[in-house]
Amino acid sequence: MHRHSLALLSVTFLLGGCAAFGPGDDRVIIDTRGVDIEQYYDDLMECSVFADEVPVGKETAKSTVAGAAVGSAVGAIFAGGKGAAKGGGAGAVTGAARGSSEAKREQSRVIKTCLRGRGYKVLN
Repeated sequence: MHRHSLALLSVTFLLGGCAAFGPGDDRVIIDTRGVDIEQYYDDLMECSVFADEVPVGKETAKSTVAGAAVGSAVGAIFAGGKGAAKGGGAGAVTGAARGSSEAKREQSRVIKTCLRGRGYKVLN
């Protein structure tokens, strides 16, 4: 039974690692040569409003449910009913982190695309 628990823990940490060690800081870096910084901040604010349309909560919720389902299935395979409950919990946490992270990356993409469309040279 210890092997099954160890395998379940390994899978959980592996999945969690995928969510936790994604890209770090999503700040926008632009080439400021010839840029009116006040206008840039106004444009950045407007682009951020567009990015707020990305449904972070909805994506997080969908990934939480999917993670719980996968975690329950893996837990049940390795450890039966109790494993399904533990796996479901771990999968829900992992799924929530992944969904939130993906939605935040999408917001960053929206901001960068918007700024490029306004003529800024986005470096990252």
